[in-house]
Amino acid sequence: MQVKTAVLRTQGADSPYKESKPIKIETLELDAPQLGEVLIQIKAASLCHSDLSVINGSRPRPLPMALGHEASGVVVEVGEGVTYLEPGDHIVCVFVPSCGHCVPCKEGRPALCEPGADSNTAGTLISGGIRLHADGEAINHHLGVSAFSEFAVVSRNSLVKVKKDIPFEKLALFGCAVITGVGAVVNTANVKLGSTVAIVGLGGIGLSALLGAVAAGASRIIAVDINENKLKQAKELGATDVFNSTEETVIQQIKEATDGGVNYAFETAGAVPAMEVAYGITKRGGTTVTTGLPHPEHQFSFPYVTLTAEEKTLKGSYVGSCVPDRDIPRYMNLFKQDRLPVDKLMTDFISLDEINEGFDKLAKGDSSRIIIKM
Repeated sequence: MQVKTAVLRTQGADSPYKESKPIKIETLELDAPQLGEVLIQIKAASLCHSDLSVINGSRPRPLPMALGHEASGVVVEVGEGVTYLEPGDHIVCVFVPSCGHCVPCKEGRPALCEPGADSNTAGTLISGGIRLHADGEAINHHLGVSAFSEFAVVSRNSLVKVKKDIPFEKLALFGCAVITGVGAVVNTANVKLGSTVAIVGLGGIGLSALLGAVAAGASRIIAVDINENKLKQAKELGATDVFNSTEETVIQQIKEATDGGVNYAFETAGAVPAMEVAYGITKRGGTTVTTGLPHPEHQFSFPYVTLTAEEKTLKGSYVGSCVPDRDIPRYMNLFKQDRLPVDKLMTDFISLDEINEGFDKLAKGDSSRIIIKM
């Protein structure tokens, strides 16, 4: 079948993208689903910094590539061997497919699935296949999903079946921002009731982590960013204190305000300066968690002795250390109980044809989640 799809053919284009137009809306040929695959109709897809990092070149990927990974939709057709899903089911896409057979999957850590990581890097589905073509040219898949499209063929292992009682534009958030941000708080860090927490970087994932800290019962939540509008939004979502990280003394200010630092600091910006702030404001015996995905060449250094002398812990969190089939339904239930108001992250709604302008907004930092309603 033929589908309209957002395709990136060159990384590192000049901004504004409204003028350089690095993303082209092309009509591609989409193959039918094969063994273990599903054809879905995309209903809503969110713009994420993981997409932006491919566009600006900080995350090298094979080109041309059909972008998009945070999405929701409806099952249209299932391939051979797919028994859990059927046409009409509502689904959330997950950007790391899990094979269920590698060592991390067997250990209950599907976010670290090795075949899933390999296929995401290669720009294929987890089977190694590519289902998008333009006049015989293969178009690589972004994170096994390629959601900025009318339809997509994805692995069954990239989908979570959900109930039909949440609108698609809200559902889309659960596939990346929510599971990554909330999961970092409740899975990776296991934040304890009454703990003090800091969030450094207030994009969609950072604000999701903030909501997770509220839900986890943190007694004090410090929000840190360079954007005053984001700091204002953080206060509205439950932050008890906000600090602008452009101030040279921000680390000292936060340590003084928190009696030596916080129990848990989360870096969600994928930037070395943000990581320096997060580690610097982590108190003795505390934990620093990063969800950021910086350029592979960027390095972060810290006083080695602090790991021992201050018993600090430094951890990475990928996809919120989540088990998607377990966690997404849990977070959805919290949302329906008004205990995880992720819909407040949605700031803009655009059409697929406005995608370059959408990424301009995201790059400026004024928008948390921009939703494409297909």
